[in-house]
Amino acid sequence: MNEVEKEALAAEYALGLTDLAETERCDAMAHADRDFASRVAGWRARFAELDLTAEVQAPSSGLWRRIEASTRNTRQMATPDARVSATNSSWSRVWQSLPVWRTAAFGAAAAATVIATIGIGLMRDIARTPVMVAVLLSDQRTPAAVVNAFSDGRTELVPLESLAAPEGKSLQVWTLWDRARGPVSVGLLEAMRSLELNVGGLPATSQDQLFEVTLEPAGGSPTGRPTGPILMKGNASRAL
Repeated sequence: MNEVEKEALAAEYALGLTDLAETERCDAMAHADRDFASRVAGWRARFAELDLTAEVQAPSSGLWRRIEASTRNTRQMATPDARVSATNSSWSRVWQSLPVWRTAAFGAAAAATVIATIGIGLMRDIARTPVMVAVLLSDQRTPAAVVNAFSDGRTELVPLESLAAPEGKSLQVWTLWDRARGPVSVGLLEAMRSLELNVGGLPATSQDQLFEVTLEPAGGSPTGRPTGPILMKGNASRAL
């Protein structure tokens, strides 16, 4: 199960959309897998906001009068046969009532629309929420940029302060997840700006993975490895 599937399953479980077999599976996962349990708790907290938007509605006095009248009429029926006949007659009217079926069909369609809307919004929310974040600090130990890694594989660099390379130089973005392989270039720019990093074919961003920006010759490092000074760096951690 990849990150997207795990996140979607946690959301469906929190919303109560899983079937019996999936619910039992998720129950077991929530007890054995802290990461999955944390995702479920996060989605339940988000859905709790929807619950708070519903206003409590007290039943009207007219409704109670109709209920009392209905139960009184039922008690006054003379025989079991009469009660059966009345019940059959009531059900017959319901079965033959076109407005009732129109209302039921409309309600089912509305419920399906709501569920579909929630599902679409849910997947959009998952796609927009980073799963890993790295805060890149300058040599003055101040936040200079943020790297966001998303569950669909996208990774972006977002600058927090302006920085431009001197003439004849470039800013190059690197990542390091395996010291045996060494740092890999994932971006090149002349000045700090929002940039989608080139991570195609690389493993998904992992805990403590290093990201850094160095100052290199124009066009990037000629060796395929960082050669200039490190301007900012930081390690990835799971997004809260």
